[in-house]
Amino acid sequence: MKRMIDIVVSIIALIVFLPLLLIVSILIRVKLGGPVLFKQKRPGLDGEVFEMIKFRSMRDAFDKDGNALPDSERLTSFGLKLRASSLDELPGLWNILKGNMSLVGPRPLLVEYLPLYSQEQARRHEVRPGLTGWAQINGRNAISWEEKFKLDVWYVENQNILLDLRILLMTVRKVFIREGIHANDHVSIEAFKGPNSE
Repeated sequence: MKRMIDIVVSIIALIVFLPLLLIVSILIRVKLGGPVLFKQKRPGLDGEVFEMIKFRSMRDAFDKDGNALPDSERLTSFGLKLRASSLDELPGLWNILKGNMSLVGPRPLLVEYLPLYSQEQARRHEVRPGLTGWAQINGRNAISWEEKFKLDVWYVENQNILLDLRILLMTVRKVFIREGIHANDHVSIEAFKGPNSE
């Protein structure tokens, strides 16, 4: 049932948002250059790795040794607005249509985090990752990793269609009030270093 809803909603959303997708693509090309899309390997259901796509929100900038500058120096005001509005996530509808992701579920994190999870934290991969999730509406990047993972596991244990609908409705509200976008002193959230590092 959940997969059927994901397919129907993602198809409708891609059609409805097509003009917006084109406008954002053009703006990114003008303000940040190419490529327009950001692609990165992320672990999905059962930890299986897939290629997640988002709109690019950071410019290319390197130090004298050719190393990428910190996110805070590469994220422009345009990129911040893109993230704050969550428009950078719209291409993820394609991941949902393909079956890599769901509308609702734990957010897909970095592949290098996989060996760092405790057995309990790794349960977040018992479901498909989501475009939004329980942790997203309960603090997003403003809560600790430990809190985030507890919320993810709670969702795994309590998921149902009504809860998903509640999360989707609350996500719309969070986007409008732009709450929890940044962690303290970081443009997004500090890297996860393992359950004993917090």
